[in-house]
Amino acid sequence: MNTIHIKGARQNNLKNLDLEIPLNQITVVTGVSGSGKSSLAFDTLYAEGQRRYVETFSPYARQFMDRMDRPQVDRIEGIPPAIAIDRKAPVRTSRSTVGTMTELTDYVKLLYTRLGQLHCKGCGRPVIPETPQHVWERLRDLSDGMQVVITFPFAVKGKYPDTEYKELARLGFDRFFCDGKVWPIDSKGAKGNLETFHIIIDRVMFRKKDKTRIIASLEQAFRFGQGYFDVWIKPVGADSDSNERNQRLSFSNALECAKCKISYTPARHNLFSFNSPIGACENCRGFGRIIDIDLDLVIPDPNLSLEDGAIKPWGDWLDHRKEFEDLITFCRRKKIPTQIPFQNLKSHYKENLIEGTSNYYGIRGFFNWLEARKYKMHVRVFLSRYRTYTICSQCNGTRFKEEALLYRLGGLNIGELYALNVDKAHEFFASLHIPPFDEAGLLILEEIRNRLRYLRDVGLGYLTLNRQSRTLSGGEVQRVALASALGSSLVNTLYVLDEPSIGLHPRDNHRLIRIMKGLRDLQNTLVVVEHDPEIISQSDLILDLGPGAGEQGGKVMYFGPTASVNSSSLTGQYLRGERFIPAPKKRREPEKGLWLTIKGACEYNLKDIDVHIPLGLMVCLTGVSGSGKSTLAEEVLYKAIKWNKWDP
Repeated sequence: MNTIHIKGARQNNLKNLDLEIPLNQITVVTGVSGSGKSSLAFDTLYAEGQRRYVETFSPYARQFMDRMDRPQVDRIEGIPPAIAIDRKAPVRTSRSTVGTMTELTDYVKLLYTRLGQLHCKGCGRPVIPETPQHVWERLRDLSDGMQVVITFPFAVKGKYPDTEYKELARLGFDRFFCDGKVWPIDSKGAKGNLETFHIIIDRVMFRKKDKTRIIASLEQAFRFGQGYFDVWIKPVGADSDSNERNQRLSFSNALECAKCKISYTPARHNLFSFNSPIGACENCRGFGRIIDIDLDLVIPDPNLSLEDGAIKPWGDWLDHRKEFEDLITFCRRKKIPTQIPFQNLKSHYKENLIEGTSNYYGIRGFFNWLEARKYKMHVRVFLSRYRTYTICSQCNGTRFKEEALLYRLGGLNIGELYALNVDKAHEFFASLHIPPFDEAGLLILEEIRNRLRYLRDVGLGYLTLNRQSRTLSGGEVQRVALASALGSSLVNTLYVLDEPSIGLHPRDNHRLIRIMKGLRDLQNTLVVVEHDPEIISQSDLILDLGPGAGEQGGKVMYFGPTASVNSSSLTGQYLRGERFIPAPKKRREPEKGLWLTIKGACEYNLKDIDVHIPLGLMVCLTGVSGSGKSTLAEEVLYKAIKWNKWDP
């Protein structure tokens, strides 16, 4: 069967529809708002496809999954497993980012585990487990004739050291190196109170032709020194009794900085995941932000004096709060003025009031005291009035532990990489070099490049990889999900989309169309609820519902090839140019003095802009996708008005 056969669809306002939707085609469902588009696409097609897919699981697995009711339809045949990409279900968790939605983080953490280079937190140098070959590369530039002594450390731990010395002698080690001299192992005078001895593996006059012997000695030193050994170098002609001119080189085949003597544990892939306790910052637990008091909420009007209630949660004389009385007592003791505006106080006075002193709790101490009692509902409500999210001071918003940020790939740690936008990340991975013999690394890199390319194709090159999903607009969430779907390479699947062009500038429509056609070419079926004329014109089929909304809708006005749409449907009349929306001949003028002014808006990508919006008019914010429209309207204007609520 090459079609999805629908018999008697009656969901919501659908009028007993019988349809045959071709597979592996793009079918756009059009019609006026309320005509039944979502009832057919989501409440009927997707609901039945998802219900059948869930029914394939065992009863035990189904109890953990969302169950969908059977739609009001007589019969649906030939429906493949369905995926809905719907802007009505926003992502609410702060752990979800652009990177996690597209599974980029899953591949990036594998790449860092495999190819990330650890750098010492003390000196910043690369930390590489050494091998005898690495050590030879360090020694090969020595001049011939220099005296080289190779030793390994031996610690006397037992109660009977003579027994341990005899065991060393039995293994052939009868000398140790001390104070620039070679001593026999049975020498009592040179041992003194030493607890660690440098047992000699080999002593040679350096010659490049002796490479085989030297490497064999280095291997022995690693073995008997349990991964640690030293090389002592004395130039030709140096006094044999002098220790000052001996150069000591320490080596380790463990993950340790030879200079700082700091040891590290080998990386695991979960170290590079902020959703894992292994890699998440312990302070913010992988969220990148912490909840702290907002001094702008605690002291909303710095023009007020302390006596007039500048510190809002403590009130003034009329409130009779103990904290206010303690404040006035402290100010009198410290001679802090209480009748001048708070903003005019000296900086050290402000610090004492905010941070507290040894004998006064201050604002921060007061809120810390409340934190210990937030198991009480009224305390949590009180705290919520004066707290806000701030960047975590420990990870600086990267969400990762310090150990994860010590690894670099192409010069960037994983936090710096996630701070890149999609366009810059694409350039970074396009130029990243991986050895051709590393087939696994090449496969991982190719998956990352593909997903970044799909994100660019849907016009989301401006989004950073660590951008929280819940801060995206509905259209952006849909397009991220589209890119993720294309990256997963699913076939024989039904995709149901709800106006994916929402929020997308007409300049970028061709990118969205290319993505949709790419999904179709992978032998998938797309049913798209859409109003944009360019998206509609590029579809294979149009299913127009109408003629009106609600009870007046739910009927098929036209169903057929897009190229053959006629005037029998309202949508067809607009597509053919028979109807159009005329521009108004006269527009309202702004009234003098009625303006809303925004100064210095710099949220996300806004460049410290000043905006003047006339009141009493309908004002449109326009611009290409990612230009800052939603940021200005929602993150700046709406939140500023909400924050500055006042009584009329």
